[in-house]
Amino acid sequence: MAKHEKTVEQTEKSRFLIISEAATAYGDRSFDNYAQIRSIAEQIQAGLCGYLDHERKCVFLVPPQGPFLEQNYGSAAFSVSGKGFLPLEPISFGLGIRVSETGDFLRVVLQCRKEGARIDVQVEHNKTYELDLPLKEKELNVVLEGLFQHTLHWFTDRTERYDHGNYGTSDIGFDIMRIDKGS
Repeated sequence: MAKHEKTVEQTEKSRFLIISEAATAYGDRSFDNYAQIRSIAEQIQAGLCGYLDHERKCVFLVPPQGPFLEQNYGSAAFSVSGKGFLPLEPISFGLGIRVSETGDFLRVVLQCRKEGARIDVQVEHNKTYELDLPLKEKELNVVLEGLFQHTLHWFTDRTERYDHGNYGTSDIGFDIMRIDKGS
């Protein structure tokens, strides 16, 4: 076919309409991707909060980078926030996890990728959980225990390295912060 020849479909529709339909399909998929991942994120946040402490709120959905307060950030907690046209790509979000009685929080970043009828959730470039949709409580509990262990080991591993004289690491993004409630 010559470079500028029109197909039968193109003669019935303008090129703009063809692109517009493709953009609409893309938009539908990108919204589905975001909605599915956000639902999983909210279930993880609420579940982990209850898993760690039934007495008070101790886990928040926070942006994957930058400063954060002791609050849920809604759509601003996701890496696609503020990008205008919602991109069709893996999405990251942060969990601000209370780790002390004095207001210290550790941010744990999760990246999610929808793969057909499942979502892969990767924790800090380490462990990946493959979750079938719709999410079942048993699968969620595996993730919650994994996040508990990840957070616990973040501290115990560093303490042990210090105790054995090997606490200098090349970790990038030391992300533990104290949050003053008055801020």
